[in-house]
Amino acid sequence: MSLAGQYLVLQLLIVLAVLIAVVAISLAQSAAAFERNEGRRALAAAEALGANPTVRELLPDAQPRVGSALPAVAESVRTVSGSSHVALATLDRTVVASSDPGLLGQPLELGGSRVMEGRAWTGVLEGSGTEELSAHVPVLDDAGKMIGIAAVSRNYPSTLERLGDAVPNLLTYLGVASVLGVAGSLLLSRRVKRQTLGMEPSEITGLVEDREALIRGLKEGVVALDPHERITVANDSARALLGLPADCVGKRLHALTVEPALKDVLTREQPEPDQLVLVGDRLVVLNRVPIRSRGRDIGSVTTLRDRTELSALERELGTTRTATDTLRAQAHEFANQLHVISGLIQIGEYDSVVQFVNGATLDRTRLNDDVTSRIQDPALAALLIAKSSLATERGVALQLDPDSVLRLVDDDLSRDLTTVVGNLVDNAFDAVAGHPEPAVRVLVKDGDDAVTVTVRDTGPGVTGDPTEIFRQGFTTKDPGPAGSRGFGLALSRVVCRRSGGDLTVANDQGAVFTARLKRERRPRS
Repeated sequence: MSLAGQYLVLQLLIVLAVLIAVVAISLAQSAAAFERNEGRRALAAAEALGANPTVRELLPDAQPRVGSALPAVAESVRTVSGSSHVALATLDRTVVASSDPGLLGQPLELGGSRVMEGRAWTGVLEGSGTEELSAHVPVLDDAGKMIGIAAVSRNYPSTLERLGDAVPNLLTYLGVASVLGVAGSLLLSRRVKRQTLGMEPSEITGLVEDREALIRGLKEGVVALDPHERITVANDSARALLGLPADCVGKRLHALTVEPALKDVLTREQPEPDQLVLVGDRLVVLNRVPIRSRGRDIGSVTTLRDRTELSALERELGTTRTATDTLRAQAHEFANQLHVISGLIQIGEYDSVVQFVNGATLDRTRLNDDVTSRIQDPALAALLIAKSSLATERGVALQLDPDSVLRLVDDDLSRDLTTVVGNLVDNAFDAVAGHPEPAVRVLVKDGDDAVTVTVRDTGPGVTGDPTEIFRQGFTTKDPGPAGSRGFGLALSRVVCRRSGGDLTVANDQGAVFTARLKRERRPRS
């Protein structure tokens, strides 16, 4: 059934229910009006009959079917009042005069009447299959003593009779209500169809089911917001990537534990298609698209992709490039040394050749021994040796503090140390570039519960708020495509804090970064 048909049936059912209620109310009101109006008339007729002098004189000694005076008076009152039945009974309730001969000599039916207490009463009595509205009045003698009962009754109209009286009005009500219901159904159906783009309920249901299946089937995260920054859609992938609770749909962003950087990307226009955001220790790419309908803003949809593994591959590629640069620098250095050796041989300075080779070998051996004797972790030692060669090519003096010492560490801590030290040393190289006497000094201290790394440079230091440099996306260099830079220090701080440590910065004739990583690793979330 179409939407208009469903609304029409619903409206007709409502009209029918209202009509039934109106009928019930009308019947109740007509019954109450009959009892009120006709009860007063019956009571007045009964009082007139009880006050008649003939009745007061003859009733004490009257017998059923004896005498005609009392029946004549009773019939006269019935005729004048328009009542259905009239009866006179003695004090023992014996009917001595009645418009119904079958009641003569029978006890008068009192029901709930209190006339025997000397009080007038009006109410409904059940007769032989019919209901009657009766009025009972005590008959008193001249001394005020009760000598009998005067009863006047009117036939109670049946339900069909009362319904028949109300039918003309009910038909009018039904006609008006039907016209209004049909018109209202059509107008409501047109309005709803405009709001639902002309789709029927079954089509809307199918569309919602398809949307839910599509959203849940996506590997990428999807978050939709309304204009009031309230979450309207969040699939399982989005909740897992952003750490949102299962009941986040329907809640506003400020009511959830969402980092400011993430909130900015979810709610503001993006100058570029993709935006990198550091969420915990995961690097997430967000693409926000505003949604408009009929010229008005109805919210936005943001897709999310986990780029953590790709970022790890990029870091590995960066490490490979560093090694390549180091090998290239060493090859360049060795080529120069070979040229010197070749020239010495050509001029016959054989002793100088031996002396030159021994000196070059001694310098390389001294560097390797200096690092490996203090740093027993192979990965970090290799990183520092590679950075030394890169520093020599860039004209930077990279020194390992003589007080440095590091025992063997587990694989997780080793990876975290290389990440933090690599980022800090690379930033230090950039900071001292172009400055006189550029130098970077690295101190690695091993403690019982933590490893502390301090990187000093002779650059200009940190200006402004020191904590701002740890904000994801912050960089003093070209931000790169889609803001791909500005995550090294932020990621390094996340790595330190994940282990229970921290990364801080201070100024002391240059920038001084201090990273503290605990040996007892916290479980990764």
